[in-house]
Amino acid sequence: MSDAPQTPEPPASLPDKPKRSKTGWIVGIAVAVVVVLVAVGAFVLPGLLSPKTAAADATGKTVTVKIGTTEQAAPYWPILVKEAAKEGIDLQVVGFSDYTQANPALVDKQIDLNLFQHLLFLANFNESAKADLTPLASTLVVPLPLYSHTYKNVADIPRGAKIAIPNDATNQARALLVLQEAGLVKLKNGGTVLSTPADIVASASKVTVLPIDASQTAAALNSADGAIVNNNFALSAGLDPKSAIFQDDPSKAAAQPYINAFVVRAADKSNPTYLKVAALWHTPAVEKAVLADSKNTAVIVDGYDQAKLQSVLDGLQNVVKAAQ
Repeated sequence: MSDAPQTPEPPASLPDKPKRSKTGWIVGIAVAVVVVLVAVGAFVLPGLLSPKTAAADATGKTVTVKIGTTEQAAPYWPILVKEAAKEGIDLQVVGFSDYTQANPALVDKQIDLNLFQHLLFLANFNESAKADLTPLASTLVVPLPLYSHTYKNVADIPRGAKIAIPNDATNQARALLVLQEAGLVKLKNGGTVLSTPADIVASASKVTVLPIDASQTAAALNSADGAIVNNNFALSAGLDPKSAIFQDDPSKAAAQPYINAFVVRAADKSNPTYLKVAALWHTPAVEKAVLADSKNTAVIVDGYDQAKLQSVLDGLQNVVKAAQ
């Protein structure tokens, strides 16, 4: 889950009373398509449309697959598109401007699958929207780090220090669990994936938290004693992941809720073309680009089959449902 795309420039206005011609009709149709895509907060990146290749089927046709993401600028996408083209798959990457759009677009069949979220985010969406979106295949887990411009070690952070954390539900709870693991706060009953600042036991905690928009956590380092900063925002702000003074361990079982995954509609969980796209993500060239983009902070997750991912998701949805 990472940076939001930039909105494309609106098309220039057409000249008055254009002549009726095939070209005019084509331009009009193209403009209409762009307007519709912008209206729903999505656009297909023209540079990521795969070419027709000799790998297409016997009729010469490729299979078109539209995949939604909030991180379409990531450098691994052109590589994945190229790998898909070799298999006769015309992979079209559809960018969304924020995390709230890609799942509804999948439910409404505007796209075929998406890749932008972890299992806890999916569990929250399914419960709130009464949807049955399904994890198709795992990709990675990224740690959630604590940074400070003032202190070099967690032990140096004084009592009463203020730590900025993301204020969205899933990242906020995870940030609190990170601070608890670091010994900076104590949460009621040990905390859960749905913990909020109200669950902090103040008398047993060393710091106070400042919930703010996740995109502002890196900037908060200039005024707060520390901040929990998501990897994408840390990299955008020029923070060196190696400078983090603490982070959770993405290889532990506690990181399961934060496994990122390809997601499809339940009816498409066995679709061979979608499964092929997911498998191609794990080719060496794509994984290498993914790791380089994360500055080697990401941990590739390739040992979870669909049944295991669904089991984790079901458990998370039960937790979410019980909390409602």
